[in-house]
Amino acid sequence: MHEPPSEYAFDKDLTARLSHFRGPAPNFFGKWSLPQFTIFLVVFMGLLWLLASVPNRFLNPSVMHITVALGSLGMWRFGWWFTHALRARIYANFKWPGMRRRADVLWANGWRPRRLHIQMTTYFEEPAITKRVIGSVLGQIRRENIPTTIYIGTGSSYDELIVRQFVETYAQDIPDDLASLVFIRQNQPGKRMAIGLVLRAICRSMPHPDDLVIFMDGDALFGDDVLRKTLPMFAEDPELQALTTDEEVIVYGPKWIANWLDMRFAQRRLAMQSHALSGRVLTLTGRMSVFRGQHVLSEAFIRTIEADHLDHWLWGRFRFLSGDDKSSWYRLLSLGAKMTYVPDATVYTIEVIKENGLGRMVQNFRRWSGNMLRNGSRAIALGPRAMPFFIWWCLVDQRIAMWTMMVSPVMAILGTIIAPGYFWNCVIWVLFSRCVLSLFLFSYARRADMSWPFILYLNQIINASVKIFMIFHLSKQKWSNRGNQSSGGGDGWVERVKNGFAKFQLVTAAGVFLVALMAYVGLIDLPFL
Repeated sequence: MHEPPSEYAFDKDLTARLSHFRGPAPNFFGKWSLPQFTIFLVVFMGLLWLLASVPNRFLNPSVMHITVALGSLGMWRFGWWFTHALRARIYANFKWPGMRRRADVLWANGWRPRRLHIQMTTYFEEPAITKRVIGSVLGQIRRENIPTTIYIGTGSSYDELIVRQFVETYAQDIPDDLASLVFIRQNQPGKRMAIGLVLRAICRSMPHPDDLVIFMDGDALFGDDVLRKTLPMFAEDPELQALTTDEEVIVYGPKWIANWLDMRFAQRRLAMQSHALSGRVLTLTGRMSVFRGQHVLSEAFIRTIEADHLDHWLWGRFRFLSGDDKSSWYRLLSLGAKMTYVPDATVYTIEVIKENGLGRMVQNFRRWSGNMLRNGSRAIALGPRAMPFFIWWCLVDQRIAMWTMMVSPVMAILGTIIAPGYFWNCVIWVLFSRCVLSLFLFSYARRADMSWPFILYLNQIINASVKIFMIFHLSKQKWSNRGNQSSGGGDGWVERVKNGFAKFQLVTAAGVFLVALMAYVGLIDLPFL
């Protein structure tokens, strides 16, 4: 067994990794290394050769109806994807530059928020990460001269001691009237309660409604000029109530997990810019988001964070374990609040993966998908008049896509029963289409990686499968990042009955889905048709 690296070695390695992100992102062609470009060229040309050489069973009369269904579904899904890509370009090239220019003028002319309140929660974080995070925040406060109070919600003296020693050693030159530090020791478990206690502490300081509040995690490292790039957006647009930033990920774990998360963040950049064109986003990321104090320092908002819950016909009333960022987003969405995305302000997410990589991937999907499904249903219920129609339809599409994503692999397998080899035609097309989609995603990454076309499809299949499972198990929640918390379990007979009925629903829905596809393909005849 390898010993964990020392704090010095970890810090040195983190410095080296961060250096790869310094400076502007390379242009599209600069993102390719010679080996990656060679692999792409070989794969792309090989797929073109296979498309031309392998017998085309798509036009076989016996499976033509399957091809029509898959083609129609593909046109819809790819059309929706390219709609996002087009909207993202419009935001980046036409709307965003003016926003940035106006905000920069305000900052250069001396605008600063009356006071900035930073709400940070940390839980037994790596000391090197905690020191880096605090250092990145204090450095920007000192340089930009922003009156700030940093509230740190902790669960024990462990994190407090690390922060206090760092501040006493490296931040003695910062005046108390410029930046002050407040520790909030939580007396109830869970990140939500920690955030609630911090927000109540901020309220006791009698803040102004236009004061700005940053929500951030203890492992979210500020990139260059994050405060300068985000805070003046609220002065540039008096209607703006919240914003979130770009993210990069630094992974200590399996290489394929790092590639997967790089791809996920590239997808996030594309989607965020598309959504921001409508003056909303679909999540106010908990790693780092900025809020105007008007709404987040109200009792209703704080109680939403502390005790958000869902009333479900099967599971009854259950409280949310994670997903505080989705709760804050839903609260502001229900109030018609304007939100945006700042693409040139980067926060670095540091992921230390000690467990099995695939297990962590599925666990993340369960957490993300569960949070999305629990909040998506009630956001949809607000109706298209409560938000821009495009945003409302994005929420609806999330729930449709988890089923449509499973149509193509199932129908490809069923089609092979009728026309042997049909499955391999579908595999070739899937790989070719994902290569094309990856070319677009490479525009939102710092480097091109030819594992993406394969990871992209795996990501879609696993994500859809987890969502289908979670839609019938909404109360089941697990979060290993904060003490391995879980909820929605139980050994009582009532819970066993509920879990059994949920599994019955899942099996029934999957069975109906499969039977419907088999009937369409022509493998079975339904007696009532």
